[in-house]
Amino acid sequence: MDYQPINLSGKLSKFTEQWSPKVIAEMNDYQFKLVKIQGDFVWHQHSETDEVFIVLDGEMVIAFRDGEVKLSKGEMYVIPKGVEHKPYAEQECQIMLVEPRGVVNTGETNSEMTAENDVWI
Repeated sequence: MDYQPINLSGKLSKFTEQWSPKVIAEMNDYQFKLVKIQGDFVWHQHSETDEVFIVLDGEMVIAFRDGEVKLSKGEMYVIPKGVEHKPYAEQECQIMLVEPRGVVNTGETNSEMTAENDVWI
């Protein structure tokens, strides 16, 4: 067994691309992913699972068809399964996602923003 902590800053320093989640740990069938975001993402949903956004640094907005939630460093939000949403960040924002293994970043929406899945750093 490895008794080393996972250093989030160290992991974030290993990549620069945006909208491309990187897996840093698993717990049961759930993955912890780090991602850097800036600008607009695509409208999408995850029909089979909730999705957790935890802001590590920066600010972001998650738009919904009937409103939005603004998140800052140290805040989190759980998006219920099946709810269409679109993340956005004016400046680069660093976040952690918690979701089941196999979840694709654009849900059921195929887009040029669909990232390779299950990439570990």
